[in-house]
Amino acid sequence: MKKLLSILLVLAMVVSLGVTAFAEDRREITSAEFPFYLMGDDSGEKVTLYFLDGVNDLPYVELNDWMDLLNMIIGDEDDENGYRLSLETAGPVACYTRENGFTMVIDFDENIFRFQDYNFFMKLPNMSTLLDFTSKDCFNEAGEPALIKKSDSYSFDRYGDELVIRLGDYGIDLIQQEGLYLVPLQTMCDFTLAPNKGFNFFFNGQCVILADKLSASNELYYSAPTGTRSKALAEYGYNELCLMLDSLYGLKEVHGIDSFAQLFEEIGFDEGLRGTDPDLADRLIYNLINMYFDDIHSGFRAYSYLTGPIDYDAEKGPSLTGLMEHRNEHMAARAEQYPDGAPRYEEIGNTAYITFDHFDIFTGSYNDYYGYENVQDIPIEDTVSMVIKAHEQITRENSPIENVVIDLSCNTGGTVDAAAYLVAWCLGKASISLKDTFTGAMANTDYWADVNLDREFDERDTIADKNIFCLISPVSFSCGNLVPNVFKQSGKVTLLGRTSGGGSCTVLTASSAWGTSFTISSQTRMSFLKNGALYDIDRGADPDYTISTPEKYYDREALTDYINTLY
Repeated sequence: MKKLLSILLVLAMVVSLGVTAFAEDRREITSAEFPFYLMGDDSGEKVTLYFLDGVNDLPYVELNDWMDLLNMIIGDEDDENGYRLSLETAGPVACYTRENGFTMVIDFDENIFRFQDYNFFMKLPNMSTLLDFTSKDCFNEAGEPALIKKSDSYSFDRYGDELVIRLGDYGIDLIQQEGLYLVPLQTMCDFTLAPNKGFNFFFNGQCVILADKLSASNELYYSAPTGTRSKALAEYGYNELCLMLDSLYGLKEVHGIDSFAQLFEEIGFDEGLRGTDPDLADRLIYNLINMYFDDIHSGFRAYSYLTGPIDYDAEKGPSLTGLMEHRNEHMAARAEQYPDGAPRYEEIGNTAYITFDHFDIFTGSYNDYYGYENVQDIPIEDTVSMVIKAHEQITRENSPIENVVIDLSCNTGGTVDAAAYLVAWCLGKASISLKDTFTGAMANTDYWADVNLDREFDERDTIADKNIFCLISPVSFSCGNLVPNVFKQSGKVTLLGRTSGGGSCTVLTASSAWGTSFTISSQTRMSFLKNGALYDIDRGADPDYTISTPEKYYDREALTDYINTLY
């Protein structure tokens, strides 16, 4: 009996201690509703945010509310096969499940996100492969393919590998209390929305704005009072910034960064990024991007609402400065030959020149290019329409064109859909590879282009039977660098000029927890496939024949004569 009483006494003490500890760990939770703006427009909806211990500038979101937001932002209620997220909870564990069956487990005891497979959980329904980067609707209402056909052949999809994001290692707490499952809004945005849709949530204490990025002219965002950050926001914001960059900055290894916390200590940024002064923290992010990243894809966009739209402009790094100098030289040299601007399509004897200074698609759907009796009447002035119109000219009856020159000498990138379309037109098929530096996933996706707009994908949609040349320079960056790298690897296109400017990662629109807007080179790295391995394209593509000065690029009479000696 005495032994039983002793055991009961110990159990009572343990229970008492547990209750006491739990009471001490309980957080004061308040909530408030805020107007929700989609890309600056009032959606008419409200977003409920939660705050802990009287700190009103560090918002948390409840998992049910976040599920509803993602279903609204990404999903399509009219598409039964579209994006759909569901939620189940059991004690300290919650689980999101996609319509494709892949899961995200949030463990509130361990402070972790666990993904059955991160890439498949993030994969959008219109993606053919795991890392397919084209974004437009590829079918009409009848289910017929429009403009681009995708294939998952030769896919390197990484399937079934588990990924654990250890938030606790970064001092980020998840809160389960009073039936609520609360996660910091910025953390949810960084890992379940921004990487696949390019959207960020910006909270200014008065409203919530969903946008890809902000600018200093956003009156709604900057209508909130400026001020200092709470200590809680400053500490969390620093930790979340380190976690996001450690996970999603695609050039971390290339830049010799073991961890961003270590980097910030080494360059003396840690104290300012952890302090309560948002002005200083924003300036440090600006300098980090311009001087320490200097990868051109990364760029500062707008200061936090707490800072306000100030005039500080960080010094540009040598890579960006060099690209701008090269571009100015090329634009000046081209203006000497073409004072009114180079024509987008021009024929010189047996050679057609098509100039692409940017890759763009100015339409919401691929189907907008169809239905015109004459393709020259297509009113859209973008890369795709230029390819369609050039194709008709080059393949017309009795056409004199034997050589086609794709001028990318001043192309600084743009929309990947348009770049894939151009490559497919030139080669018959565009084979583009991507690698995810966060998960190790790899994928190769094949694209075919419908250029003659007959909704067939065949030899009549390509100029692969022509002698194809591509003009490149140090200005040829991002997708302007991807295209010549794919051309080079194909062995079917002759590169003329100087080594292209590099830029291997796609762009991720990012934000800080206190509302700074910027972009970084993402974890998705553009690559080419050779001998079964993927190689990134950051160092650029070397020309097959060098053009020594910018002036020689745009003397097209002389260039045509030179090209005709090469075959």
